[in-house]
Amino acid sequence: MKEKVEKVIEELRKYLQMDGGDVELVDVDEKSGEVKVRLMGACGSCPMATVTLQQGVEARLKEEIPEVTKVTKVP
Repeated sequence: MKEKVEKVIEELRKYLQMDGGDVELVDVDEKSGEVKVRLMGACGSCPMATVTLQQGVEARLKEEIPEVTKVTKVP
């Protein structure tokens, strides 16, 4: 599952980088389906970071990988 998550994250990174942001995969808990990421650059301090995380990163991961249950942002 981690390899699948990494692939989707890589696809999303180019869109975030166009706006000066980035996302880094921190951990994948295969038992619970939780994915932990770190938002960096402009995304780290953006007031819309929660929306980006939920409607962008989490939605895309869940769409591509049904085993993903939630995406959590870590500092």
